Amino acid sequence: MNVCQDDPTSFDTELVRLVRAAQAGDPRAFDRLLERFEPTVQAIVLRRLHNRADAQELCQEVFIQALRKLHQLDDPRCFAGWLRAIAVRMAINRAVRRGPVATIEPSRIEAGYAETETPLGAALAHERRTQVHRGLGRLQSLDRDTLVAFYFRGQSLVQMSDEFRSPVGTIKRRLHVARKRLAKELAELAPA
Repeated sequence: MNVCQDDPTSFDTELVRLVRAAQAGDPRAFDRLLERFEPTVQAIVLRRLHNRADAQELCQEVFIQALRKLHQLDDPRCFAGWLRAIAVRMAINRAVRRGPVATIEPSRIEAGYAETETPLGAALAHERRTQVHRGLGRLQSLDRDTLVAFYFRGQSLVQMSDEFRSPVGTIKRRLHVARKRLAKELAELAPA
């Protein structure tokens, strides 16, 4: 059962006719729906992705997904809201998989960075790294592997999900728990 976000009292009879025809397999009807709703879908995904090329590609994927799932839409009056929900969900998924987008070249950041490390700072940084490695060595392998994958190898949650064959939510929980356990180990290792 679909929950219609659109006002059912002000529905468009042409829209209902096109949706029903597309559900019956009429490709021209679906083409008309695509023409009518492509600007809306494009705007939704562009707002989330901030990249026109990615938005155009995802827009096509949204309509492919809509075509595949069109038979699941019970109330043709709800097509616009249903399509918007697909677009938002797919845009969020794409943005999460892609990760944050850098807005400046890394080489320009390095060029503007002045080396200000002192011998004392270097010694303290070395001591912190040594302590972290000792703390990691005291953790169970799952906690250690999770932290190493995220912080040392720079893997995304999605990459870790694939590697560990666990859902992203489980990976998030493991990271949270592993960080707490590492903090406890570091506190025990700290000189009094």
